[in-house]
Amino acid sequence: MYQISNNQFIQKILYHIGFYETFFFFHALNWHLKHKKLENISIKDIYELFYIDFLRIPKEDCKIIEMTNIKLVTRCKNDCPILDFSLRLGLSTKISCKRISEGPCKYFLRKLDKNIIFERNYNHIRPYKKDCEETIILKK
Repeated sequence: MYQISNNQFIQKILYHIGFYETFFFFHALNWHLKHKKLENISIKDIYELFYIDFLRIPKEDCKIIEMTNIKLVTRCKNDCPILDFSLRLGLSTKISCKRISEGPCKYFLRKLDKNIIFERNYNHIRPYKKDCEETIILKK
């Protein structure tokens, strides 16, 4: 029979009641409270603010696949707490990543500019692939 530790049990309860997602939303809100809103934001600004500053992903771990004036496609292979958490608790990242981070990421980006669309490719996500692919579109 499969047994989990008390720590894993508590972490799974926190996951199911939305604690980690709520914490991530507060992180996004806190970031925006501390930073001045930019006017006329560019895709390069979005890359720097979202991936490098907010998510704190080292540039060498966040490969730009495509960057135009309106579209950014990245593949990241950074140390990821959601990946580590999911592997430790036996959760699929296709579900846990969407549940924990997609809402807060969309919130963060929409606060930068209401015309930003964020999409994560759940067919290209770790540990099933070597990196995680995301697309950001800036509607003009």
